This record gives sequence, C-alpha cells and structure tokens, in this order.
Amino acid sequence: MSAVKLHTKSVEKPWGRTDLPSIFPNPEKKQIGEIWFDGPEGRHPPLLIKYIFTSEKLSIQVHPNDAEAKERGLPGGKSECWYILDAEPGAVLGIGLKRPLHAEELRAAAIDGSIEGLIDWKPVSKGSFYYIPAGTVHAIGGGLTLVEAQINNDVTYRLYDYGRPRELHLDNGVAVSKAVPHPMQEQVIPLGSATRMLEGTDKPFALDMASWPAKETITLGNGQSWFIPLTGDGTIDGKVWREGECWLVDGGAQISVTSDTQALVATL
Repeated sequence: MSAVKLHTKSVEKPWGRTDLPSIFPNPEKKQIGEIWFDGPEGRHPPLLIKYIFTSEKLSIQVHPNDAEAKERGLPGGKSECWYILDAEPGAVLGIGLKRPLHAEELRAAAIDGSIEGLIDWKPVSKGSFYYIPAGTVHAIGGGLTLVEAQINNDVTYRLYDYGRPRELHLDNGVAVSKAVPHPMQEQVIPLGSATRMLEGTDKPFALDMASWPAKETITLGNGQSWFIPLTGDGTIDGKVWREGECWLVDGGAQISVTSDTQALVATL
C-alpha cells in the first residue's frame, strides 16, 4: 500500500486567469490556465488530473483514439471528462457538432472559422459533468473552473483557435474527428453527492463523487486510484492531505477525514 502526493505544475495559457482560488496561490499574477498533478518523479501514471481556469474560449480541438495515435507514432490516444466547480453566468462547453459534417466540410469550416457556429455550445453550471471520448470535437468556454481527468497522453489536434498565433493540425485533426452531435447527456452532480459518475467497459477509467462526514475513516480498494479532495482535510496512510491536492494510491490506502469532505476518486 502506498499513497503519494502528486506535485503541482502551474501552466500559463493565453486564455488563463490571474484570479485563482485561494488554495492555488498566484502572487505574481501569472495567466494560469491549468494546474497539473503529475509524477511522481520518474513515473508516468496512466491518468493526468488537472484543474482548469478559463477567461476565454479554448481552441476547438480533438484527440485521437489509441489506434489512431499509434498509427502516428504516438504512445496512445486521449479521452477525458470534466466536472464543473464554478461557472459564470452564460458559461458554455462546446461538445460535438450541431449536425454531421463530412471531412471536407469540417476542414473548410475550420479554415474559414464557421466551425465556431457549428459547435454545439452547451450551457453549464456548477456541478455539470461531461465525458469526452476520443474523436469528439470540443472546446471549453470562458468563465469556468473545472477538474479534468484524462488519459495521460499529450496529444491534441487544434482545428480552430479564434485567430490566435498557434499552430493548427488540420490534417490529423480532421482525420480523427467524429464530426457528429455528441450522444451523451449532461449529468448534474452537486457537491455532497455520493455517486458513480463514469463507468462502463467502453470507458478507460471510472470516476466517483464521494461525500464523507467528519471523523469518518475510509479504505480505498486494492488497485490504482487517484484521490482528489475538493473540500475538507485529514490524513491518508498517516500523511496530511488538504483540498486542492491529488494523491496517487497504489494497492489501497486508509483515509481519515477531519472535516466534512467532498472528493473525486478515479480508478482504472
């Protein structure tokens, strides 16, 4: 049994924010878009957990599946999911397209910018949850704070970036896109719920929302898991944990809860 606190990495983005939650100090007021929980040193865990903070829309993009990635000499593809912690009024996620497009239609829309109007921009609020399988054309809107759990492969194909001077990847992006409406409905899962959010043989990992009262003791299972406390504090195998952290657990762990806690737990 082992529980390791993953180190945090702040990533500046043109669409990021300077006003981060207090659990992520930003005294230099950098434009932080993501907080990564990766490692530990010398290891490459199969999942990557991130907090994402947006002031503007992210690029319209797509990720390949495993087979498509390996065809391109990459280790694997990427699917991900998003849990919304906070949303400004009018905040949206772009997930899938309003109608099916042929490959050449998708390419033309990415080139002339009309893809922005073809994306299905879904209104979201605190507690909204979506799973984004590989091949889904997607974008995160501005005014959002969210947690993302994803397969830990750094492979993103940008289709459109609103005129920002960043590289696009139209050949690969169009080739791996499933340019259709997104079939999965929004789930709304308030903090304080205790439920399985993501599961199934077609999903690469499972995700649970946990809610534990103060003085509770919990034993995680024997596999590999990621403990992501959103509120609360306590100990894990005798080591102090706090909200805003992420712990990688191999072979199970015992969690003691000092104050009321809501957490996400991802498992393979």
